Amino acid sequence: MTEVIMPKMGDGMEEGTLLEWLKKEGDKVKSGDVIGTIQTDKATLELEAPGSGTLAGLLIGAGDTVPVGQPIGALLKDGEKLPEGWGGSKGEAREPEPAKVGAKPEPEPEARTEAPAANGSSEGRVKSSPLARRIAKDLGVVLERVSGTGPGGRIVEKDVRAAAEQGESAIVHPAAEDTSVKLGRLRRITAERTAHSKQHVPHFYVTLEVDVEKILQLKEQFEEEGAGKVSINDFVARACVLALQEMPVVNATFQGDSVLQYGAVHLGIAAAIDEGLTVPVVRNAHTMGLRELSAAIRALVTKAKENRLAPEEVSGSTFSISNMGMLNVDNFTAIINEPNAAILAVSTTRRKVVVVEDAEDELEIRHRMNLSASFDHRVVDGAVGAKFINVVGELLENPTRLLS
Repeated sequence: MTEVIMPKMGDGMEEGTLLEWLKKEGDKVKSGDVIGTIQTDKATLELEAPGSGTLAGLLIGAGDTVPVGQPIGALLKDGEKLPEGWGGSKGEAREPEPAKVGAKPEPEPEARTEAPAANGSSEGRVKSSPLARRIAKDLGVVLERVSGTGPGGRIVEKDVRAAAEQGESAIVHPAAEDTSVKLGRLRRITAERTAHSKQHVPHFYVTLEVDVEKILQLKEQFEEEGAGKVSINDFVARACVLALQEMPVVNATFQGDSVLQYGAVHLGIAAAIDEGLTVPVVRNAHTMGLRELSAAIRALVTKAKENRLAPEEVSGSTFSISNMGMLNVDNFTAIINEPNAAILAVSTTRRKVVVVEDAEDELEIRHRMNLSASFDHRVVDGAVGAKFINVVGELLENPTRLLS
């Protein structure tokens, strides 16, 4: 018998959540077959069969969270059976307890406030005709605020219409009901990690406006020559890689009594998916040219949106980029993705009126973009952070240096 365990998929993973079994009990599988999907603290990943055999003894169901290393199922070869007392159960997947047929839910206690009605009734129930009630509902009129002119103070149709004509004082606009939305695992982990980063990492921020006119000209030239598309984000990524190689102090992490400066650049790219935010990692980005880096980023973001990222593709970043340029924002600052020492926030490109360099009283309309870097002050000093973002900006304003 081969146990199927909750695998450890990345640094720091302590538990995982089963999203679904893709194979059912009794199915025959081969080693490496995808038998389920697992939600970790960073992404949704595929659960592969650790061997060949018949899937049996499923111990958890969709939505269950268990520690890494804990058995969640078994693979049986011909003639094998589950051990007695397997997993403390009968070897069947746990299912929600079905509701009893014919059972009615317990009604929740309803708060009532008895108040005298405006028409003089002291019983808390407004005396009104069926037609008046229907019209009041259609017009949004609160019957308790209407004085009735019918027999015994009864509210009739004309009273409701008169109240509606009096204006807002007699009309209520119902608000939408409050809704409690349960957080998915990825959003919960994102909440925990961003809160930890803001509380424990001393952030400081540096913002720089850069000219991207030459980048846009290069992009247009590539498309005209049929050389393929390269995004502004690709140029930013390449500029960051070169800047990190020039200034390895930023490509680092705080370790209590020391700072570890990485030799390789593993670039994290923040990607928004339906479940929340994940950060796929382009490993060894320093070995890639602009086009190779562009292709790697596109492939990872596509896999992230399709929940197909491998464990090594969501861990080990040394620097991260968050781009909201497509979301029409002038400027924003990002929370550092621990254990990185820095993250770069990229905003939307705008056409702006700028003063022409080396010319008096001359103006031009050019494409400009804000970059905001967040730094861990335990690792990076203010002057170093300012120098780093200026190195990135200079590379972007001279993009031919990014093509090598």
